[in-house]
Amino acid sequence: MPLVVGTAGHIDHGKTWLVRALTGKDTDRLPEEHERGISIDLGYAPLVIPGRVALHLSLVDVPGHERFVRNMVAGATGVDLFLLVIDAAEGARPQTLEHLAILRLLGVERSVVAVTKADAVEPDQVELAVAEAAELVPGAEVVAVSAKTGAGLDELRAALARAAEALERPERFAATRLWIDRAFSLRGIGTVVTGTLWSGSIAAGDLLRLEPRGRTVRVRSVQVHDQPVEQAQAGQRVAVNLPAIERGELRRGDALVEPGHYPVSYRVDAVLEELEPVPAAVKVHLGTADVAARVVRSGQFAQLRLAEPVVAARGDRFVLRTETTVGGGRVVDPAPPRRLEPERLGILERGDPAAIVSLLTAEPVTTTALQAMGLFSPAELASGLATAGLAPRDSARRAPPLRALGTRDPAAAARRAPRRKGLRSRCRCLPRRPGRGSGAARGRARRRGHRARRGHRARRLPRDSRQAEACRRRLRRSHGALRARSRRTADAGADHVGGFPRCAWHLPPHSATPARALRL
Repeated sequence: MPLVVGTAGHIDHGKTWLVRALTGKDTDRLPEEHERGISIDLGYAPLVIPGRVALHLSLVDVPGHERFVRNMVAGATGVDLFLLVIDAAEGARPQTLEHLAILRLLGVERSVVAVTKADAVEPDQVELAVAEAAELVPGAEVVAVSAKTGAGLDELRAALARAAEALERPERFAATRLWIDRAFSLRGIGTVVTGTLWSGSIAAGDLLRLEPRGRTVRVRSVQVHDQPVEQAQAGQRVAVNLPAIERGELRRGDALVEPGHYPVSYRVDAVLEELEPVPAAVKVHLGTADVAARVVRSGQFAQLRLAEPVVAARGDRFVLRTETTVGGGRVVDPAPPRRLEPERLGILERGDPAAIVSLLTAEPVTTTALQAMGLFSPAELASGLATAGLAPRDSARRAPPLRALGTRDPAAAARRAPRRKGLRSRCRCLPRRPGRGSGAARGRARRRGHRARRGHRARRLPRDSRQAEACRRRLRRSHGALRARSRRTADAGADHVGGFPRCAWHLPPHSATPARALRL
């Protein structure tokens, strides 16, 4: 089972050196990091622990400076356990405590503590540092190590293996979701995004949604720690090659998700956990995104009204910060109504699939719409529908019978024939087939456009604009007849849009009434 391990600890306590000693890879990749001697952005390295079954871990090295806590939260998102690093000479420092509080708010409980630089102090001081670390993180295994000499590294690997084996990964949504923490371009390859795969899987050829941008993208190839793979699984550090999209269109905080499973919203209802009194204006760190928000409270529940849309699901954890970390919480409803409803949120917080389905099916709704609310995993939705005694309406629809290639369906052709004839009789500029226009109609519209602009250079317009112009001109000439026809056919149940027959579809949206349209 692949797992993600995140580091934590104060600046200059040796996190990057320890990762380098464990994996052989330097995670400081920026020139500024080498010049200043500190980590600024996130770094990644694979760690394979041999055994009866080789354990594959992905290490995320986070910066320890207080100015880069934003990057630390983005790196801590999605980790399964953490490696807390404490200097044997200095002990726990302010960022040690803040990192520990952030990880607990994110629900990461399992950990291993490494007391570093053990070769630089006396053995008595190492023992005091180990005892302090054990008191700071109860239940965690504490190991004294030296990245310089290599002492204690084997014991640290064994401790990480024991913690990983005892870990019970919480159930996550089965639908694919990957939070983007880095995006870049490579010559000859194109745009590449990296992140921790929270749930689901990604393979070459998959079609995913880039949210909250609202774009559909195709996956060209997938890598896990610079190695091509056919399919990446949840819990792995993944690099995804996305063609036909520019690097400038992506940023940290975007997410690649499976279509139809995660809502995009400017509001999130949640249960708060406070470290300090939460003010009305905060920064919300959800996934790898950080968004300004206003907090509206109602007892233990709160609604976060965000400055930018985010992608979330029920059960996601987040962190609230101002100058420091003031709290966090758990998402209850990722796309709620504007009004805060504590009774409704109480049902959602309890997490009973049948109760949630009963709450949401007071009005007719399809299973596709229920799945898109981000409140269920597919298994939870199926269980809730079965318990509530509801049959999935979407799955009850039967596919049409198959017919041989090249043959026509006479019944379907008979149903379409009167509609096509009626459309051509109403307006000749309408297409004869869905998605295709009539060549004769295009020619007439083009000639009329030239005659209307005699003496001027004809400006080439898109095909639909020429048809629209011809339709408007025809309406001006026969406005009286059309208005009378609209009044006569409205009572007869004709298919109208804004009081006009279907030929008025070519008018712009502001022409909703006959009088306004005829004054064009």
